[in-house]
Amino acid sequence: MPETGHAEVLIVGGGIIGLAVAWRVRRRGMVVTLLERGATGQGTSRVAAGMLAPVAEVEFGQAGRRALELGLRSSAMWPAFAAELQEASDVELELRQTGTLLLARDADEARELERQLCLRGSLGLRVERLRPSEAREREPALAPTLRLALEAPDDHSIDPRPVLAALREACERAGVKLREHTAVARVELDGDRVCGVALEDGERIAAEQIVLAAGPWSELIAGLPSGARVPVRPVKGQILRLRDPAGPGLLRRTVRFEGGYLLPRGDGRYVLGASMEERGFELAPTAGGVHELLRDAHELVPGVRDLQIEELAVGLRPGTPDNAPAIGHGALDGLLWATGHHRNGILLAPLTAELLTGLLDPSAVAPDAQELLGTCAPGRFTPPPGAAEAAEESSLASAGGLL
Repeated sequence: MPETGHAEVLIVGGGIIGLAVAWRVRRRGMVVTLLERGATGQGTSRVAAGMLAPVAEVEFGQAGRRALELGLRSSAMWPAFAAELQEASDVELELRQTGTLLLARDADEARELERQLCLRGSLGLRVERLRPSEAREREPALAPTLRLALEAPDDHSIDPRPVLAALREACERAGVKLREHTAVARVELDGDRVCGVALEDGERIAAEQIVLAAGPWSELIAGLPSGARVPVRPVKGQILRLRDPAGPGLLRRTVRFEGGYLLPRGDGRYVLGASMEERGFELAPTAGGVHELLRDAHELVPGVRDLQIEELAVGLRPGTPDNAPAIGHGALDGLLWATGHHRNGILLAPLTAELLTGLLDPSAVAPDAQELLGTCAPGRFTPPPGAAEAAEESSLASAGGLL
């Protein structure tokens, strides 16, 4: 099939990352086409709980510090981002700024919370240690067996579903060409530069710049040399949406515990999640996964047993080898990556959109963009030139020494 289209910027993937990038880039005046294999906003982003929780999410190690830096920056952007998006779409958004409690059920978990408290203190993060009685004063629904709690007052949440609807509407109003149910088969090259994509039905679309924002499906798109790819894997997560027939009031804050979280929406609905399973692209919910979520939540919030189940959903988070995102220029000219956000796609959407917009339009570059891009550079997964040959020579030399 001959070439049938052309885009100044072609975005592959219509989740929250792809939609946010498309909206921001189009507002800079560029011609933008977005391709989505299904319906926009109906994949992993729709399943997500919507926690904006860089303090609660921080992990030990260099990758954890990298994710924290990005998360704090993006979290600070969310109030203005949500207000602007609401104005652009006329879709009402509720940013819940109520904080998070991290909970321990027993002595082992309490020791781990103390360790987590020290980590956050060393990073200058605002966290308060609470005795069980203090935690129950804040959230009376917590179990009397609670051993320890930490409060992270600066972690918040937003419902991703209205955000996705708002982004779709804002993109359409701005003039982004949205093409749903349009699967990309491969990226096409002209030497060392990307020049377009071929769709599964054979259609070709030329593009000056391509942004790969296809989440865990990024790895399935053919056409890129091995050294130009970013390794992204699917991480399965099962999640429950619950409703209190008595209305709101069980919890005000999000509570997190070993194995999951319970997040209130504010209208009597709650999100309970989420499993972390390395099972490829499997999307089937399991009784075991649901049982573990309900069991763990019930131990800390006994009232969860009275909630009604409205929905059981499964999503696939895009994970990289270090579970930090890949944002920025790839190894090929004209190719940019915006994937691998793992558990933080909702949180990092405003920052990812800002960074990609700055790369596509240098007049929109943020002052700290280079430093931030350095922490999530896609090239960190690519061995330096000659590394493979050197490793092979070293292996042969070692083998020779043993003979």
